[in-house]
Amino acid sequence: MRRDTFLKSLAALAAAGTLPLSAQAAAAIKMMLPANPGGGWDTTGRAVGKALQDAGVASSVTYDNKGGAAGAIGLAQFVNSNKGDPNAMMVMGAVMLGGIITGKPPVSLSQATPLARLTSEYNVFVLPANSPFKSMAEVVAQLKKDPGSVKWGGGSRGSTEHIAAAMIAKAVGVDPAKINYVAFRGGGEAISAILGGNVTVGGSGYSEFAEYISSGKMKPIGVTSAARLKGSNVPTLKEQGIDVEIGNWRGIYGAPGISKAQRDELVAMIEKATKSKAWAEALQKNDWTPAWLPGDAFAKFVDDEFASLRAIMAKSGMI
Repeated sequence: MRRDTFLKSLAALAAAGTLPLSAQAAAAIKMMLPANPGGGWDTTGRAVGKALQDAGVASSVTYDNKGGAAGAIGLAQFVNSNKGDPNAMMVMGAVMLGGIITGKPPVSLSQATPLARLTSEYNVFVLPANSPFKSMAEVVAQLKKDPGSVKWGGGSRGSTEHIAAAMIAKAVGVDPAKINYVAFRGGGEAISAILGGNVTVGGSGYSEFAEYISSGKMKPIGVTSAARLKGSNVPTLKEQGIDVEIGNWRGIYGAPGISKAQRDELVAMIEKATKSKAWAEALQKNDWTPAWLPGDAFAKFVDDEFASLRAIMAKSGMI
């Protein structure tokens, strides 16, 4: 075959998306971050973008922060603006499922394409450094005395820390409907509120609070895991007599309307990124637990999580 004919054929195959991943040029990825800067989704999305470039499967990554409504605002923009785009990705996780259950937005997560679960993480509850309380036991005592006087600060309504706060209330004999939960649009806002003493107790993924815990600006009083986190002396809620355990996870979705071949290529790109040095460094820095689950298995996991979270939230009086 003549060289010019071969190159034209190669270009046609690339345009049609039928070339194997290794033969295509690295993609220019558009990453939707459905939260304000400073939170877990923002950190995760930027870490994934860096890993995609480090792995050589993305030539560039642009980021779009669109916070609010537990990710539903970003989800709506992603679904409505990227139909059929094989280079669009969106970070999401358990928080988005809870927000969809409570908020009932006009868009559905099922309109987008599940690609892979990436990480798992448990929540930690913290007190501001100048808090009059010293432990979860003291917070619970005040909660029993006057539920509304305890201001719980965290992510959007329906977030895992919101669900955990309701579960704590129920576990200690307080009506979950009476908890005073203050929702923030992003991790940065929640951190500022906690540091400023504007909430009684704050909750989020351990990685988001780690630097403030280590510097003494926040006092950790409980984690939502079954056992103490590796390298941490923070007691679990269970060992404090509060029968609550709930985890957080984060994953990646693709645009609506992409083909199975395009989905599989995106999954392959993300898998290659998770084997990069940049991703290994992100896992260590943020204390994330790898939880790789691709394609159809991830889609089933999300469906099961929807059912499980709905049952927990109904039992806790949130819906």
